[in-house]
Order: sequence, then structure tokens, then C-alpha cells
Amino acid sequence: MNVLITGGAGFIGSHLAESLLADDHAVTVADDLSTGSLENIAAIRDHERFRFVRDSVRNSETMAVLVDRCDVIVHLAAAVGVQLIVDQPVHTIETNIHGSEVMLNLANRFGRRILVASTSEVYGKNIKVPFAEDDDTTFGSTRFTRWSYACSKMVDEFLALAYHDQYGLETIVVRLFNTVGPRQTGRYGMVVPRFVRRALAGEPLDVYGTGAQSRCFCHVADVVGALRGLMECPDAVGEVINVGNDVPISIAELARRVVEMTGSDSEVRQISYEQAYGREFDDMMRRQPDLGKIGGLIGYEPRHDLERTLRDVIDYERATM
Repeated sequence: MNVLITGGAGFIGSHLAESLLADDHAVTVADDLSTGSLENIAAIRDHERFRFVRDSVRNSETMAVLVDRCDVIVHLAAAVGVQLIVDQPVHTIETNIHGSEVMLNLANRFGRRILVASTSEVYGKNIKVPFAEDDDTTFGSTRFTRWSYACSKMVDEFLALAYHDQYGLETIVVRLFNTVGPRQTGRYGMVVPRFVRRALAGEPLDVYGTGAQSRCFCHVADVVGALRGLMECPDAVGEVINVGNDVPISIAELARRVVEMTGSDSEVRQISYEQAYGREFDDMMRRQPDLGKIGGLIGYEPRHDLERTLRDVIDYERATM
């Protein structure tokens, strides 16, 4: 296949590109490098079946040329990271919604299957866990900017499913749950690389709020395997599918685990959301996926437990310090 990955110089996209190239597929990456980086794709830049195009997915003229030349699209380009969402809400909404509008329109024009990356954030403040794909969603007040991200990705989902229902476009929507691994940046608020880097530097690990909020962290290699399986699964077309790990851990316990595994003497301290973000912040206490659907579709089971995942991140961060 010739696969177009938007946002392919980002954390997940770069790992996906490497995996596809290793199996003799051709890969084109489109990325404006607003959150991605050339370092992420340095190892594959000279590969004979790899092409990099620096441009925004909102540039429909450039994207039309790339879509015409590809067989399938993996649309990962988005504004990501809680800190970025809080700091740049206009950028978040415009990038997520308009970028998906462009890519879905072009996928439909050229008849290309498209996998659209969404997020577990769309479950909002739902207290029913684990989250299943058809569960209701509950968002907080519009004055909390973090919900703009969840709403923008929900619009992406609605649009992708609308293209499938109205035009028969082969769309697949995946809801990603807290993907982590080597090359992930902590610059935009991602908790695992932020904790690991501070622990290795002997600096305090700041746990926001009570630390009782829990998340399920999935190794990027498992996510890449899931994306590749779903890309080629006919029964996934027209569906929304959770992708992640389903073993939860509290953020406070995560901090303690990182300190222990790095052999650090860093202090774990609690700070308020107002201290962290400079404003009020509305958080969800639990986020855990039901993986029954993806298991039934492609036999997916996460292969990396949290210890292995953290060890890979720690080893990577040590090597790059």
C-alpha cells in the first residue's frame, strides 16, 4: 500500500510510519511540525519508500495531490496535549475540525479509505466504566477550555460517520486512550514523559489535583499494531473503536512508580489545577476503555504492561539526556 499519514512526524505517526516501511509499504507523511518534529522521522527520512511533505492538513490543494497518490489515509493530525489545549483553544478547534473537514472531503472525492483518530476525551465526565463505544457522553461547562478539544473531536467523529452514511465512504474512527512510549514529548502536558524527565533530573514530580484520578496507559507499539489491523479490517468500516490498555493506575501511584523505577530521590508533591494551568480546570476522575469491540474485530490484546511501557520510556529518556 501507499499510506498517507497526516501528523506523521508526531509521536504516534512516526512509529506507525516506521512499522509500515518495515513491511515494504510506501509512506507519505504530511505534517506542519507545529507539534511534530523532524527528529521523530530522522531514522526514515532517507528511506526509498518514504516521502515527507511539510504543510498543514488545512491546505486542501497540497492534500489533494497527496490523497490522489495514496491508497489509504491515516488522519492523525490534530492539536494534542492538555497544556496546548488550555493555552491555544482557537488553534485546537480550527485545527481539529477544519483539518478533518479537508481530509474527509478529499477522501470522498478520490474514494480512499480513511482512518480518523479521535480520543477518549469524547467520553467526557461519564462515570460509567469501562467506557464502551456506544455509551453516552457528558461534557462540562463551555467556560472550561479543555472540553473544546473533546467537542472538536466529537465533531470529527460525527463528520466521519456522516460521510460513511451519506456517501458510503470507508471511514474508521478510533478513540485513543493515553498512548505513551519513546519519543513522546512532555511539552504539551503529557504526564508520563513529564514525570520521567523530572525524576531523572531529580526534580519534584507535580501531581495535579488530588492524584486520585486514574488513567490506562498503552504502549505506542500496541497502538500501532491496532491501527494497522483496523486499517485492513473490512468490518471496522463505519465503526467507532476504542484503542488502548484497560489496566488503570492513579496519577499519584504513577508518580511513585516512576520515582521507584528511575531510582530517583525526587519529591512527589500535589499542586492545584489553578497552579498548574493558571485557571480553573475541569477533570475526569476515571478513563478506562472497554476493549471488547476491537478484540472481536482483530483479536487485539495489549502486549505491553505498564512496567514494560515505563521502562521503555525511562531507557529512551536516559539515552537522550
